[in-house]
Amino acid sequence: MRYCLIALLWVLLTPAGSAQITVRDAMDRTLVLEKPATRVISLAPHITEVVYAAGAGEQLVGAVSYSDYPEAARAIPRVGSYDSVSYETLLTLKPDLVLAWHEGNGEDVVTRLQSLGLNVYVGEPRALEDVAESLRVIGVLTGNEQVADAAASRFMQQLHALRETYSSREPVTVYYQIWNEPLLTLNGDHLISDVVRLCGGRNVFADAMPLVSRISVESVLRANPQVIIASGMDKARPEWLDDWREWSAMTAVRNDQLYFIPPDILQRHTPRIIEGATLMCEKLQQAREHYAMYAP
Repeated sequence: MRYCLIALLWVLLTPAGSAQITVRDAMDRTLVLEKPATRVISLAPHITEVVYAAGAGEQLVGAVSYSDYPEAARAIPRVGSYDSVSYETLLTLKPDLVLAWHEGNGEDVVTRLQSLGLNVYVGEPRALEDVAESLRVIGVLTGNEQVADAAASRFMQQLHALRETYSSREPVTVYYQIWNEPLLTLNGDHLISDVVRLCGGRNVFADAMPLVSRISVESVLRANPQVIIASGMDKARPEWLDDWREWSAMTAVRNDQLYFIPPDILQRHTPRIIEGATLMCEKLQQAREHYAMYAP
């Protein structure tokens, strides 16, 4: 069973005529709401962004640190960070729905929230299509189906256009670096790898374990990628990307195929990932054309 956000959704009419909402989440748990949630708390920055994109921003009463997009999200009361939730603060906000991230928050947090009598929905997007699904799910849970469905449809149209344009082109091997000390990358199950595949690339560490893998310089040299793409902490190109120029025999370095894509538009599971995916596809196409031009 693919471990992702895809949820079973259905609406049941109660005898009183109100709409009962039933969803199944990434932990294979069933959540039932008697009516759409009006006081929502987000436990991850990407969830906060999706809540706004789904038309439920005004229903958001709490979020975690780094929930900084859109601008309105900066004013939402904080309930800690994604890996350190303040339960006391969270309870004072009296939510009728908490949206959690399985990989980031963990099952212990979900269990604790449930023990406090809270409604919790857990997501875990692993494929690009899951972003559209998360929009639709949050739209249903908050009573914003029309706005959320429209946003999901726009996202899928953009995704299909990129896939048709790039996914079948000549493969390019890619090393995606998220940090330098320690040296970290992502394996083939991560959403970033789905972006790489979308663009006709191949993640050279697709088989690494775990999802976020600590690797060595030697392993990168052995993989000898054609392209290195770095993220970092913000919109500025990280200085450590150019540390690879020391290894001039590596194919990506020798051919000057070192690129940076801002992490907020690529590492967050939100509609903005289309922006990051577009940049990645353009970078890989640039590399593809370079190697075709200088092929022996």
